[in-house]
Amino acid sequence: MIKISRLPLGPMATNAYIIHENKQALVIDPGGDFEKLQAYLEERELDVLAVLLTHAHFDHIGAVDQVRDAYKAPVYLHGSESDWLMDPSLNGSGLFQMGSVTARPADNLLEPGQMEIGPFTFEVRHTPGHSPGSLSFVFRNQRFTIAGDTLFQRGMGRTDLPGGSREELEESIKEQLFSLRNDMKIFPGHGLPTTIEEEKEENPFFS
Repeated sequence: MIKISRLPLGPMATNAYIIHENKQALVIDPGGDFEKLQAYLEERELDVLAVLLTHAHFDHIGAVDQVRDAYKAPVYLHGSESDWLMDPSLNGSGLFQMGSVTARPADNLLEPGQMEIGPFTFEVRHTPGHSPGSLSFVFRNQRFTIAGDTLFQRGMGRTDLPGGSREELEESIKEQLFSLRNDMKIFPGHGLPTTIEEEKEENPFFS
């Protein structure tokens, strides 16, 4: 049975997610604190098959290279942000007084559609607005979606960083996320999980 674990990592408590089954795992958005993440993986004897990025902002990529190197796991990212990992002016770390954050280029570029990695089958949805390459990963059979910084519990992603668009973000949420089943659980890039039904009814930006 596929399980999901949430670990807030790094200076902005960015949610890293570990999707795991039968000692195999996907790591989504390893934002920092590699030792904490590694301790979790080692304790459960998990083998990381891949690192998936919802987008390439600095607070989501802090431990990318450490996970990639420790587990020989390829990194996946949307093509429109392929330059961002190496460039602090694009990934946002150059805009904040937190030091430059960089990582090597992604090994694979993601396109919308169905994907299979090991025992995991999921859908990649392009949900731009917070950033041009923002993605959501829909695990339909398990009824959960990793939504990055697109939709939050009673909120939505900021759009004032390079490449952000409020109009695009609202469209992504309405068309790509609100089209999912009402009981779909949403795991955001920061904060606590929510559901599509709750956000349709109670999110002040949409209700």
